[in-house]
Amino acid sequence: MKNCILLGLLFFAFSCGNPSNNSADFTTQFEKSAGTETPTYPEIIAYYEQLAEAYTQISLFSFGQTDSGAPLHLVVYAAEGITNVEEITSSKKNKILINNGIHPGESDGIDAAMLLLRDIVQSDRLQQRYKNSIIAVIPVYNVGGALDRNSHSRTNQNGPVSYGFRGNARNFDLNRDFIKQDTKNTAAFSEIFHTVNPAVFIDNHVSNGANYQYALTHLFTQHNKLGGALGTFLETEMRPQIEASLKAKEIIITPYVNVWGTTPEAGFSQFFDSPRYSTGYTSLFHTLGLMVETHMLKPYKTRVTQTYELLLSALDFTEKNSEKIKFLRANAAAAILKNKTYTIAYTVDKESPTHLNFKGYEAKTIASKVTNGERLFYDSSMPFTREVDYYNTFLPSREVHIPKAYILKQGWHKIVDRLTLNNIAFTRFQKDTILKVDVQQIVNYDTSATAYEGHYLHSNTTVSSTPQKIAFRAGDLYIPTQQNGVRYVLETLEAAATDSFFNWNFFDTILQQKEGYSSYVFEDLAEDFLLQNLDFKQLFDTKMKKDASFAENSKAQLDFIYNNSPHYEKAHLRLPIFKVF
Repeated sequence: MKNCILLGLLFFAFSCGNPSNNSADFTTQFEKSAGTETPTYPEIIAYYEQLAEAYTQISLFSFGQTDSGAPLHLVVYAAEGITNVEEITSSKKNKILINNGIHPGESDGIDAAMLLLRDIVQSDRLQQRYKNSIIAVIPVYNVGGALDRNSHSRTNQNGPVSYGFRGNARNFDLNRDFIKQDTKNTAAFSEIFHTVNPAVFIDNHVSNGANYQYALTHLFTQHNKLGGALGTFLETEMRPQIEASLKAKEIIITPYVNVWGTTPEAGFSQFFDSPRYSTGYTSLFHTLGLMVETHMLKPYKTRVTQTYELLLSALDFTEKNSEKIKFLRANAAAAILKNKTYTIAYTVDKESPTHLNFKGYEAKTIASKVTNGERLFYDSSMPFTREVDYYNTFLPSREVHIPKAYILKQGWHKIVDRLTLNNIAFTRFQKDTILKVDVQQIVNYDTSATAYEGHYLHSNTTVSSTPQKIAFRAGDLYIPTQQNGVRYVLETLEAAATDSFFNWNFFDTILQQKEGYSSYVFEDLAEDFLLQNLDFKQLFDTKMKKDASFAENSKAQLDFIYNNSPHYEKAHLRLPIFKVF
């Protein structure tokens, strides 16, 4: 074993560029089993430890901790070797980050990545091809799920023989945790992501849903949401070139078949990856995202080998287009700020679909042999190629003006932790300060009736905003939008955004009043308030005349007066986030 280099509390290197020792056998469990098995978590890490020991181009690092108690590992390929993570951050090379095992039952990427890195270090041709790249691989992201091994939880999946479980050590679905960051896994991922700062991010999965001829589907981050020149580049260059590369290898691929309760020939929309998902999160930092979805019913060997080929195609594309990608990423934040407005919600454009020559199977309804009902049946003996509508354009449905900055009242420690973890720049007021800002009030919101990933998620949130002079205290946070993480700032601090911190319940304490009144006491105060505020009394009288239900409800009448009086607490429904324009 090479000597380990301590790099601080968050990460350390397992290997550090000693001379190669190539005598070890790096045949994988996938290969030994003729494409039917995937290795256990300890076997995966041992494999990479040995690979790093044998080849100076491979380094194995450990970041933070996961909910399982084990760290999160990162395997790094670089032609000249990497001895510490600062070298990754400072490198001007192409940087690609590949994530595997976020759902450990979907192990295709785990095996494909093991084959990929081994083949590169054992091939002079591949090393020459990727000499200008740093290829970073998370071998298994969901360590707790990988340790919870079984052969039955992936009910719809054709192999491997045994695999991990979807939930992590605390039963979180990690591909819903990227923006809220409830888990230690996601905190460690953020450390890795910002250390690598990849141009391209690839997350390997296996699909559920309809049946069709493809073993391989892709889910690029939604190009309208990515936006600007970077979004156009993804849709018009990256996606077509990778598809063409796979076609040259005689591998057919299609967009992720996003259908539920119907069949693909009815048409389907692109999956919208909001920031709770991996590629939605990485797009907040101008990274080109690609989620690979192999098809559950295809043989495991086919799925792994096609994932392997897609990874090679993506690496080739990144090498070929490296300078353009670097330019687009470097200018992405400035382009967003130049627009003055930012879209925080989208709807599918149903009027202008593109068309796919989709390769599917005829679907029919047949009698169930299990129940007394009917079932859907895809007849694989009846393949077809048919033009179907694909809705891959999303239109803005809600926009906000980009402020100069946001001010966050101190005390919201979970928010501060996440801003810090994601390299968001902010300062703190050095002294008490009075500023004119936009004060935001929650007007309406819906809340899910059932738990979702540890939360009762809000949606359809609306916010009112009024300019006021507010006294801020020394220590309150001033968060400018003029920074590379502007998208992250907007998507988390704008309460109406899909995956805002408000919608993820970080500010739920403002939804409950902490003070109230006794009616018999407030009656006298209310009378005095009406006598001293004639304009409001006129508003009250008009409401009594025009709103029959209000006129019949004395409690509602007192509440109306109370809520418009100085006695009503300012903190109720008021966001502790203020906008500076």
